Amino acid sequence: MRYTLFILFLFSLSATSCREPIYTPKPRGYFQVDFPEKKYTQFNNAGYPYTFEHPVYGTIEKDTMFFNEKTENPWWINVNFKTLGGVVFMSYKQINGSNSLNQLLEDSYKLSHYHTKKADYINEPVFHTENDVHGIFYDVGGEAASAFQFFATDSTKHFIRGALYFDVVPNADSLKPVNEFLREDIVRMVKSIKWK
Repeated sequence: MRYTLFILFLFSLSATSCREPIYTPKPRGYFQVDFPEKKYTQFNNAGYPYTFEHPVYGTIEKDTMFFNEKTENPWWINVNFKTLGGVVFMSYKQINGSNSLNQLLEDSYKLSHYHTKKADYINEPVFHTENDVHGIFYDVGGEAASAFQFFATDSTKHFIRGALYFDVVPNADSLKPVNEFLREDIVRMVKSIKWK
């Protein structure tokens, strides 16, 4: 009896020890992002034709170059979220003969819909504020380079266009938490715009 049990033990040991180890693929993981506490401050620099609230963890930087050319005017800025790896590029234009409202709206539409090559969808909710600011938020889903864009205007004199970009290859899954966190900030920034 002992001999039989010993033979069975050896047989079961040899049967399991000769197999290749089973590899179970693990799902891809992403780094945990620690989000800062939401606090806001006012951007109200002298000489700028607009003012707005922005998060304290977003650094305002003057933008002086646009595709290796000087910007159209001195009121273009970037809101740099260095700890989150994102930047909101904001360009300001005065509505006039060379920049008609129709042309600026068409340019904004084209720039936002350029991402349809990689996007799963583009939502375009319209907004209006009590500060005489209205426009569209472009919420771009999928592997697009910019998941959130907007324009804001008073339809007569002022026009601001903005877009959120990250300094990484677009990956909707890994960027989703950061996009959602910054989307709330950008909406507040835009809805707090006041013209001077």
